[in-house]
Amino acid sequence: METLDITLPRMALLYGLCLLPWLLLWLIGLRLSRDIGISILRMTVQLSLVGIYLKALFDLNNPWLNGLWILLMLMVADLSILQRAGLKVRYFFLATLTAIASSVIFSTAYLVMLVIQPALYYDARYIVPLAGMILGNCLQGNVIALERFYSALRKNEQEYETFLMLGATRWEAVRPYFRAAIKAALNPTIAGMATMGLVSLPGMMTGQILGGSEPWIAVKYQIAIMICIFASTAIASIINLRLSLNIAFDAFDVLKTEVIEKR
Repeated sequence: METLDITLPRMALLYGLCLLPWLLLWLIGLRLSRDIGISILRMTVQLSLVGIYLKALFDLNNPWLNGLWILLMLMVADLSILQRAGLKVRYFFLATLTAIASSVIFSTAYLVMLVIQPALYYDARYIVPLAGMILGNCLQGNVIALERFYSALRKNEQEYETFLMLGATRWEAVRPYFRAAIKAALNPTIAGMATMGLVSLPGMMTGQILGGSEPWIAVKYQIAIMICIFASTAIASIINLRLSLNIAFDAFDVLKTEVIEKR
């Protein structure tokens, strides 16, 4: 069984679906036509270019090209995490890249080499989409962790300084905010796993079923990817925050204001 193709006329019909929400937004006074149009155009162009590149990548199936593509994804994710978290890239780029790269590569390698075990461990059809799904969810978790942690520190700066004056170390003083940030980062993944199958059918499982896979095989792959997403998000968030502590504070354990983007 093959997945049914969507012809160009039907794709045009699909874009027509955007007209209804656009009209409703206009009626309630939200002038988002330009933002919506740019977002849809960017999505179309970017995914089209990625589709062309991935077709070539899958055909060549070269381990160096596969690795280069994953490195590019990691670097783009790194920039996105820091920008969305409100932290300056020049201070945290290497720390965040180290955290997400180590967790995503470890989780992807574990899944591909020990669990799935394809004929070629560097097979682009496995490592590229799996790494992409793990990284996408890891990105969201790290944005939440960093943003919550540094927002809480700035909001409770007097409380943090009080802990220090009472004799606490830097780690002891930031630990309550650290725990809260990690919990916030993991909550979406934990909630998603708890309701998966009852509230929603996840994208990977649905895609495999539409592609002709047996439902039970699709279920096993979905369980595997969710476990890897959870592990990667937890590992990356903890490493990322821990590494950032050495960058964000001075020798007197005072939070450096210059590392935070002004908004």
